[in-house]
Amino acid sequence: MDFKKIAEETFEAIGGKENITAAAHCSTRLRLVLKDEEIIDQKKLDELEEVKGTFSTGGQYQIIFGAGIVNEVYKELAKLAGISEMSTKDVKDAGTKKMNILQRFVKILSDIFVPIIPAIVAGGLLMGINNVLTAQNLIIEGKSLVEANPALADLASLINTFANAAFVFLPILIGFSATQRFGGNPYLGAVLGMLMVHPDLLNGYGYGAALIKNDIPVWKIFGFEIEKVGYQGSILPVLVSSFILAKIEINLRRVIPSAIDNLLTPLLTIFITGIITFTVVGPFTRTAGNLLTDGLIWLYDTTGFIGGAIVGLIYAPIVITGMHHSFIAVETQLLADIGKTGGSFIFPIAAMSNVAQGAATIAIFLTTRDKKVKSTASASGISALLGITEPAMFGINLKLRYPFIGAIIGSSAGSSFVTLYKVKAVALGAAGIPGIISIKPTSIIPYIVGMVISFSIAFIVTLVLAKRDERITTTKMSSEKAIYS
Repeated sequence: MDFKKIAEETFEAIGGKENITAAAHCSTRLRLVLKDEEIIDQKKLDELEEVKGTFSTGGQYQIIFGAGIVNEVYKELAKLAGISEMSTKDVKDAGTKKMNILQRFVKILSDIFVPIIPAIVAGGLLMGINNVLTAQNLIIEGKSLVEANPALADLASLINTFANAAFVFLPILIGFSATQRFGGNPYLGAVLGMLMVHPDLLNGYGYGAALIKNDIPVWKIFGFEIEKVGYQGSILPVLVSSFILAKIEINLRRVIPSAIDNLLTPLLTIFITGIITFTVVGPFTRTAGNLLTDGLIWLYDTTGFIGGAIVGLIYAPIVITGMHHSFIAVETQLLADIGKTGGSFIFPIAAMSNVAQGAATIAIFLTTRDKKVKSTASASGISALLGITEPAMFGINLKLRYPFIGAIIGSSAGSSFVTLYKVKAVALGAAGIPGIISIKPTSIIPYIVGMVISFSIAFIVTLVLAKRDERITTTKMSSEKAIYS
């Protein structure tokens, strides 16, 4: 394979040196920040056999080459562009400058929550295992596994403790990650999170009951009363407080002499932020967070399968804009407050959308005679079924358009079904076939049926639309003669 030639052709297609602001690569994709994406010769890129797909997201233009190829192409491209080795973080930062305010906000949420997803996933999956052990009628009629086998009781209790840890101490994880994202000392952010879940405080989960009984403990300081209430499982309070902490720390370091900076800055930062958190930010954002959660639950319970169908229809278009990253914060809150919410209803809908995208792509794999399209469709279709849809969506479905239409129709049908049966997830994970292990045990069968519905309808609609498109033998893919049978 002539990597130099591939790089030269790619270099020319994207507009040359003058159009490249930043460039890096991950394991499969070339990640570029371009001054003007309008001047890209998309047709030339599509005709390159080694290019498996392209898409633009988050201020970056990404070209899929595949593992083992992209790094070699990048080396040659870097020589042509005269750029030094850059990390994907450098490119992300450069791409952020091209975003509007809403896109930047979504990216901030993504940057904060993506690093802590493994902890939330681990806790959620352990919660799922605990549910399998304790749910009645799941495996044994009239009994749970623990009731049928009392020896498993302590194991279930142990797993339950492990599962709850990430959610009970969630403010610590978010405090660390958010403060780091906002430019502050992440360890001070972790301390702030610890303050918010300190055992001396009233547990946040018991706040509602204490409020009804008018039995909320307070600090009485100089005639003021400050509620001694924790923020277990809360998202919004620690996000806002972490932002305040980072800004206070940054500004203090500018005015405090370096000789005493290490002594005074952490002290004042934690003390000032702590006071602001418990007097202003905490009470206000707790109420706002509760209203948001209650609103989502109301919308889900009220609109039912119709609302599910609508969300399923628009979920993939939302993914195109990158706005789906903002759902991570919402899902985390739903899972943290699982006793009230029952879990996340967003995850099953995302899974229906991903499966539908995979089904549409597989339909293209079975109908196209173009070898490059077939190669790309086979790999990306399977990837979408497993929860990664970018290659399928951007590499096949959006370019041909009608597979994307088939996919969102299938997604809408599947989402309507899982919403009708109140399917919810107890953990985050791969939204697709592997997502079965993230679903509440009693909802696993409706979840599987929903995937079958989503897959079948997306597949059939794509085939029908492909037949209608048979008269137009020239596609917008890699070849001008991709004929669909």
